[in-house]
Amino acid sequence: MSRPVTLITGAAGGIGSALAHTLAGTHDLILAGRTPAPLHALAAEVGGRVLPLDLGQPASLAGAVAGVGRVTNLVHNAGMVQLGAVAEQETAVWQATLNVNLAGPAELTRLLLPALRAERGTVVFVNSTAGLAASAGWASYAASKFGLRALADALRAEEAPDGLRVSTVYPSRTATPMQQSVRAQEGAAYDPANYIAPPSVAATIAFILNAPRDATFTDVTVRPGHVT
Repeated sequence: MSRPVTLITGAAGGIGSALAHTLAGTHDLILAGRTPAPLHALAAEVGGRVLPLDLGQPASLAGAVAGVGRVTNLVHNAGMVQLGAVAEQETAVWQATLNVNLAGPAELTRLLLPALRAERGTVVFVNSTAGLAASAGWASYAASKFGLRALADALRAEEAPDGLRVSTVYPSRTATPMQQSVRAQEGAAYDPANYIAPPSVAATIAFILNAPRDATFTDVTVRPGHVT
């Protein structure tokens, strides 16, 4: 039996890289992202193919994925965040955030749906607890993540009859380079020990991907545990 083919966006990031290491050897990996060099370095460690693409430019995605072949699972892991009050953030920030976090994933999903349907695969949207509740200074990011939740819900309702599974994972603050950037924007110190470890989120995603076909995990929230 052929191994599943799993495409991970933002594969070189904290959660994406951890997921690639978790799935290596059991899934054939397609490591997608905007910058080829770290993707090639990751591929040298875990195997798999590198797929350069830019979610910030949704119109370019059709060309990027042309001829990609089999895809069993699609993990939407890439994202961006720029904090700022509604009174201060200009249209360019909103547009970039919505492209990377919402419009790009929607277009990539649309393009890969024929392959995913053929495999009766799984789509996982790595969202955020900001997609469940918005805080001051997080409007553009939270709005994009609320929209991503709506995309997942609609896709699930549309595709479930054909056997496609759709899950959303909502990690709380995780020890990633993005979180380090967020803490800098907040003017606060970054200590990775205070946050969820990326492999813990990756293990959750891997469990969803590998779960028996009679189970679908629609919404999973991952929050920090108590380490003793």
